[in-house]
Parts: sequence; structure tokens; C-alpha cells
Amino acid sequence: MTVIVNGLEQDHSPGSTVADLLTQLGESRAGIAVALDGTVVHRESWERTPLAPGSVVEIVSPMQGG
Repeated sequence: MTVIVNGLEQDHSPGSTVADLLTQLGESRAGIAVALDGTVVHRESWERTPLAPGSVVEIVSPMQGG
């Protein structure tokens, strides 16, 4: 199934969850936030939040600056 991750189309297995996506991408789970179709997904829900074909996922991490 195709999902949009940070603006790029990617293929992932049907039935994948947010946690599966992060694992497949090799993302560190420390210090990141995930939004699914414009709604923040709380960390404790990643394992049970399914992706659907066409889902839009944004993965963000804090930036330092000044």
C-alpha cells in the first residue's frame, strides 16, 4: 500500500502501524513526533494505530537553533 511520508510516496505492507513504519524507516523513536492525516499520534498509540492506503504521515524531530 502507498502512504505519503514527509511528502514522499512510499510502499508499505498492508496492515502496517505507525510503529511498523518507524521501524521500516529506521527512525529513532526518541525525541520525535508523528502526525497521521493531520492528527498527532501519541507515542503510546503507535503500536495500535494502523496506516491506510493514501495515509499522510509527518515525522518531525526538534531542531536546535537560535
